[in-house]
Amino acid sequence: MALVTIQPQAQKIPKDEESRKFEKITSFIHQNSESASLSVAAEIAELIKQRQKQGKNVVLGLATGSTPTRVYDYLVQFHKEEGLSFKNVISFNLDEYFPMQPDSIHSYVRFMKEHLFDHIDIKPDNIHIPDGNLEKEDVKEFCEAYEQKILHSGGIDIQILGIGRTGHIGFNEPGSSLKSKTRMVRLDRVTRLDAASDFFGLENVPAKAITMGVGTIMAARKIILMAWGEGKSDVIREAVEGSIRESVPATFLQHHKNCEFIVDFAAASSLTRIKTPWLVSECNWTDNLILKATIWLSEKLNKAILKLTNEDYNEQGMGSLIAEIGSSEQINLQVFNHLQRTITGWPGGKPNADDSSRPERKFPYPKTSLIFSPHPDDDVISMGGTLLRLVDQGHKVHVAYQTSGNIAVFDDEVIRFLDFAKDLEEQNTELHEKLKKVKTFLKNKKPGQIDSPEIQKIKGLIRKGEALSACRYCGVNGENAHFQNLPFYETGTVKKKPHSEQDIRLTYDLLNKVKPNQIFAAGDLSDPHGTHRVCLQVIYDAIELLVADNVDWIKDCYVWLYRGAWQEWDIADMEMTVPIGPRDMQRKKNAIFKHQSQKDAAMFPGNDEREFWQRAEQRNTSTAVKYNSLGMAEYEAMEGFVRYHFQQSIKSKD
Repeated sequence: MALVTIQPQAQKIPKDEESRKFEKITSFIHQNSESASLSVAAEIAELIKQRQKQGKNVVLGLATGSTPTRVYDYLVQFHKEEGLSFKNVISFNLDEYFPMQPDSIHSYVRFMKEHLFDHIDIKPDNIHIPDGNLEKEDVKEFCEAYEQKILHSGGIDIQILGIGRTGHIGFNEPGSSLKSKTRMVRLDRVTRLDAASDFFGLENVPAKAITMGVGTIMAARKIILMAWGEGKSDVIREAVEGSIRESVPATFLQHHKNCEFIVDFAAASSLTRIKTPWLVSECNWTDNLILKATIWLSEKLNKAILKLTNEDYNEQGMGSLIAEIGSSEQINLQVFNHLQRTITGWPGGKPNADDSSRPERKFPYPKTSLIFSPHPDDDVISMGGTLLRLVDQGHKVHVAYQTSGNIAVFDDEVIRFLDFAKDLEEQNTELHEKLKKVKTFLKNKKPGQIDSPEIQKIKGLIRKGEALSACRYCGVNGENAHFQNLPFYETGTVKKKPHSEQDIRLTYDLLNKVKPNQIFAAGDLSDPHGTHRVCLQVIYDAIELLVADNVDWIKDCYVWLYRGAWQEWDIADMEMTVPIGPRDMQRKKNAIFKHQSQKDAAMFPGNDEREFWQRAEQRNTSTAVKYNSLGMAEYEAMEGFVRYHFQQSIKSKD
């Protein structure tokens, strides 16, 4: 089932040419990565079929990483279900780490086999991937031969690309030349940091790689660059709208005559036509767009909303809004009042109060609140202040930990806990033998090697104990902590299985058991390996089933989406903001500190090297500062939420 992309009250995507006037590369924006991937796969399949009719080959330049995986899934599907043959396809992969054994779990040879080649009828001799197992002195000759093979095959017809946070394409890092060819390169530190989680530590990431050059890529007849998620939005804006420069190699693509960027809405969110459409063309001024534009104007001019004037709007390209509404005063009051109504110290609803303009209902009281936490610490990191408030105000709070989080535990933690257990029970021979066995395994463990089931279990128990400790600190009863251990996650590797009916059924059953009046779920979709995204989809699918089964309690349930571990909602999207005072901010941090295995250094830090408590504190205080600068009351910190209107979403699908 395709993921529902979170777009709180998003305006329609402009399609007219005028809206693209800042863009130097043709860009197509899809509502989600699923439909975008399908469109790319369909184009590739169509070219393959055309060439088959002509008796000709197709030469594809292929990429690795998480971005193109669904494209490959669709190509495999076309082969198995529609008979698409790949016998006339010749492929050249962009890059490979160096050194790298072809059978390593990090090898792009293995990646391509698992995701594509082992499932289609492509001829083995037609597959070309840079060899990471060469002797160093042989690399130059190999690269020259790789270039000649591409030319001999007739040149690349379609080159598939992803894009790195540095703007790299392939492994062409900042500083790469426009005419560069296939070669050995040294990887940028940011690129290696981004790959560190896959390799279970920066020290295990190869410092070098073999990559097609920018010149090699530019020689392709057509280039399709794909990007998903908000984490890519800034670099997509730079590549599409920025000036051409070596510091962002993707900007070289502006020179190409047949290059397309295929992006989802989140990756396009920083493009001018999406972020500030009033700067490019006439707008349909919806309430949400008025809200977004007024907040932008306030922040740009560093003026509180109620101080904005007609001249301010006119001078910043929003004269049509003034003409439509009538005056800045009317606009300012509309936006100010909306923002004021989002702020509440009662996330479960305030009893005996008028709730007509509050984000949550006053009845029933107390409410049953179910907080879904993708990993065992997301609850306190992202909405710890709200969790504490719900408990303090007498609501029945449950927490569902959707995955064990076991792969995020360092090996040393296992030894530390077993040493403790051994010393506690000196006479326990079985425990001594287990410790000896574990130490031997970990001593000989290779980077990225899958832990034994025994070690996976121990790591899961470590995180479970930390989560229970945090629950106790926050006042959540132990019996209200539910450890789902969803099967999709339990692979022992960074790569997860697709979610299944079993994951959905486990969630369905828990929801039906707890029967919450409000659900809190992670809408933070930029975590490095997509666990949050899958966990959210599982919840959505379970809710759909509950609605389809006409279960009574779900009809009156509110679903709130939180963020904070990896990103934060835009102020314009927030529909409930919960103020956090200095005391509760410290309590929230104390709850995060209970997760000792994640303290000091996280296994998967993503693009942010700070500890999670530092990220959470900064994001919460930043939200409060933004509200204050807009003219709202000044708070220490704030947590923001967006409501997911699942009934409306399900109707729209029908």
